[in-house]
This record gives sequence, structure tokens and C-alpha cells, in this order.
Amino acid sequence: MVFFKKLKIVLLGAVLAMVGQTACAANGDKAGYPESVVYHVNDSAVAGAAMKNIKIHMATNPQVKIVLVTHGNGIDFLLEGAVDDKGNPYSTRVQELTAKGVTFDVCEKTLVTRNIDPKKVLMEAVIVPSGVAEVARLQSQEHFVYFKP
Repeated sequence: MVFFKKLKIVLLGAVLAMVGQTACAANGDKAGYPESVVYHVNDSAVAGAAMKNIKIHMATNPQVKIVLVTHGNGIDFLLEGAVDDKGNPYSTRVQELTAKGVTFDVCEKTLVTRNIDPKKVLMEAVIVPSGVAEVARLQSQEHFVYFKP
């Protein structure tokens, strides 16, 4: 009888250890999966902060997939000649982030509504039919996490 109690305790301990190792392995593996995040910018006043957030995000997780979607006044920093409040061109930061795999989306509806020639959009940016629809699509169909700087 004592033998069986000890055997039960040993087996239970072994099972718990295996479960713990499996959970740790699963969490470790999870940390290695690339994450997908959509940054939503509808005001160019936050563009610099958004790109700074993205740079930090990528330094923390180099495997992250990031799409920055713009519409409304948020597209302005992705137009030729756009500069920040210190006179620095946004294009330099956009080029650096694009080279690291970040995608910049510009809303075509905004271009049409504001009568902006699509040729004025930085060549690194992608024109999508609708910025808000693209945010929704990325979240619902591709399971991107939403972030609004």
C-alpha cells in the first residue's frame, strides 16, 4: 500500500513536470512567432511618434510585421517634400523603415477627396482603396493587432 502511494506521488510529479516543461516550451515558442501590427495614423502630427514607436517595436522584436495605414490628414507626411516641425524630411525615416520591412499605406479615397495627385505620394508608400477599410481588413482577416499612436 505504501509502495503504491509513493508510486502515485512519483508519477504525479513526473506528469506535472512534463506539463510545466510543455507550457514553458510553448511560451518560448510563442515569443519566437512573428507578430503582425497595424499602426493607424489619421493625423500627421503623430507621424513622428508613430515611426519612433515602430523603430522601438522593431528593436524589441525584429520579426514583427508592421503596416502603417494612413487616411485623412494622416497621409500628409507621406507626400513629397513633407517635413517635421524641425524641418527634417519624413522621407528619410520612411525609407529606413521600408528597408526594414515596414509597409506604409495611403488611402486613395483621401487622395481623391482632397484632390491630391497620387504621383505626390512617396514611392515607398502603397496606395490602398480605403484606409479605414484596410485597417479593418488587416484586423479581421489577417489578425493584425491594432495600435493607434
